[in-house]
Amino acid sequence: MPAARPHIAILGAGPTGLEAALAAVDHGYPFTLYEAGEQIAGDVRRWGHVRLFSPWSLNVSPRMRRHLEAAGQAVPEGDDCPTGDELVTRLLAPLAALPELRPHVETATRVLEVGRQGLLKSDEIGTGRRAERRFRLLLAGPAGERVASADVVLDCTGSYSNPNATGDGGIAAPGERELEDAIRRHIPDFEAEAELWAGKTVLVVGAGHSAQTAVTGLAALAERRPGGRVYWALRRDAPAFDPQPDDPLPERAQLLVRANRLARGGSPTVETVTGVVVESLARRDGRIEATLRHSAGSQRTLAVDWLLSLTGYVGDHRLYRQLQVHECYATSGPMKLAAALLGADSADCLEQESHGADTLVNPEPGFFLLGSKSYGRNTTFLMRVGWQQVEEVFGLLGGAGG
Repeated sequence: MPAARPHIAILGAGPTGLEAALAAVDHGYPFTLYEAGEQIAGDVRRWGHVRLFSPWSLNVSPRMRRHLEAAGQAVPEGDDCPTGDELVTRLLAPLAALPELRPHVETATRVLEVGRQGLLKSDEIGTGRRAERRFRLLLAGPAGERVASADVVLDCTGSYSNPNATGDGGIAAPGERELEDAIRRHIPDFEAEAELWAGKTVLVVGAGHSAQTAVTGLAALAERRPGGRVYWALRRDAPAFDPQPDDPLPERAQLLVRANRLARGGSPTVETVTGVVVESLARRDGRIEATLRHSAGSQRTLAVDWLLSLTGYVGDHRLYRQLQVHECYATSGPMKLAAALLGADSADCLEQESHGADTLVNPEPGFFLLGSKSYGRNTTFLMRVGWQQVEEVFGLLGGAGG
């Protein structure tokens, strides 16, 4: 009698997690897909109002297409770039509702910790015996906390729910923890929340695409609803957001053009403060008092109504604290993959490909970091890389077909 196939726990019902669930179906593995949000793709819904740089043709995997077509469902396609909400409603939600997935999806269920039954992190180092014990998952759901078991764990939880702190050196600034009610760490929907942001003074910290999107959104709001002001705090002395020549992603190119114009004084409502870090934060008379320290040592204090801290995101490593995961000391991604990425010739996300199954293997047998979380602090992740990783992991597990 053949041995039962290992049960797979998939953490996170975003694009990579759903791809992994479909692969489990194709390869004949029992699985459970855990999603912390009340609905699938909770993190995607948090930025649902934001438009992706990539078109539908880059956002639908061959496996997703095959399953939707087999169910008689419409498959989104074309060169239009969807918003996060459109990605959910037209692709991810229909996938999760397929009869082959729906019974195995547990929403509103957060995986708090993962360990090995009867073992601590320091037990059975390099012996191979850890694979003989099942994973133990601590879950938090509507009925409280409980424990589940699995033979393989695919961590596809991403990084968007774990933002970096605001202060110098990547740690919280003095006073930051007491001001969480006045700090936003994700891109607001300025259209839906216009009354909250119009006419307000906002400090935006960060230089990446999220910060660029927020600053351009606030500037556009100020044009329609005068009275607002934006301070844009940047670590670099001379920021440049020049688009690539002939950028194949027009949405990305347009954002960089707008951000460049604003960073160089293109709007009277936006003041760019360069070469600074957030030294401290405090509440004064119902507002935020933010002290910025310049690289030369001088300081400047601003009084603002809101702080938009968009300093990047990184996957939560606390989830697997009791597992033997080999992380890169610089990027927090799996060591082998991080080394491959650091040695890559191109930093353009469109040129990214998976670096092979071996880069996904950890000292902890049966535990894999997939999707954007596997890239750690590297920001060049592309969805198709997550799909390639899924296929490679199932190849390691011995799957056939699909």
